[in-house]
Amino acid sequence: MASSSVGRTTDPGRPPDREYSVAAAGTILMAGVIMIVAGAFHILQGLVALFDDQFFVVGKEYIYRFDVTSWGWTHLIGGLLLVFGGAALFRGAVWARILAVVLASLSAVLNFMWLPYYPLWGSLIIVLDVVIIWAVLAHPRDLRARGPF
Repeated sequence: MASSSVGRTTDPGRPPDREYSVAAAGTILMAGVIMIVAGAFHILQGLVALFDDQFFVVGKEYIYRFDVTSWGWTHLIGGLLLVFGGAALFRGAVWARILAVVLASLSAVLNFMWLPYYPLWGSLIIVLDVVIIWAVLAHPRDLRARGPF
């Protein structure tokens, strides 16, 4: 039986037995864009915490209670790492995909601990992190070594 190549093109840079998947490249690129957006959200969240540490107020006593200024630095650094990881995904390197999953997982945990301070915002970032992980792991193929374009 012949296999269907609908939605697939053969990449001239790969061996003839391996096909290039446009869907795989698209989901990885989508993950890169979402990582950059989530990183920007982290950066904004961190800057707000650094410039106005009275903005975030905890309503109930939670076990995850930290100084808001340290949260600000954590979100700022985490956001910069997410932006870097998202930009690295555009290169198509396997290490960038691994980094994306690790950073998105850490971001989800970080925002779970942030829920007492800003529940809706933390939940939104957790959802974006799950979408990043799904998009990177949905297709096992990596982008071409020379980039997606």
